[in-house]
Amino acid sequence: MKVKGFTLIELVVVIVILGILAVTAAPKFLNLQGDARKSSLKGLESAIRGGASLVYGKAAIQNIERNELDTIEGDINIAYGYPTISVNDGIGKAVDGLGGVDDDWSTVEVTADLPPRLVIGFKIPDNETPTVSDIVTTRCYLIYTEARDKDDPFDVTLDVTDC
Repeated sequence: MKVKGFTLIELVVVIVILGILAVTAAPKFLNLQGDARKSSLKGLESAIRGGASLVYGKAAIQNIERNELDTIEGDINIAYGYPTISVNDGIGKAVDGLGGVDDDWSTVEVTADLPPRLVIGFKIPDNETPTVSDIVTTRCYLIYTEARDKDDPFDVTLDVTDC
């Protein structure tokens, strides 16, 4: 009677091949969270650009796009036609999900510098009031810079180095 089955050497070879495949494929699967974070920030960047453009269009219709500070219909504060950095009544009102308590973002308004900036990063666990340094050191954040004057509109800077 002949016994059929795999030899120990065949089993070891198969395990080694599976190990090699796991080592080469695992990094691609493990970085899915980083890719998702990059995509979320890029989506937020697009939402901010689109929202700011829509606000500018409304300001232009109301003929207040050249005013240093004003408010368009809908109670969105603007600077030279674009939303201010305010999460409560500026860009946060123009972009849904940016200024809520339960959203996924940590935001810090920097008004001491000119032009004012809004630094946005992912929610930092156990940190109710993050600082700019807390967000920027993650190297996975976005900065919305308020319009400087009528000839220098808003700016959006994205850093996805370590997402």
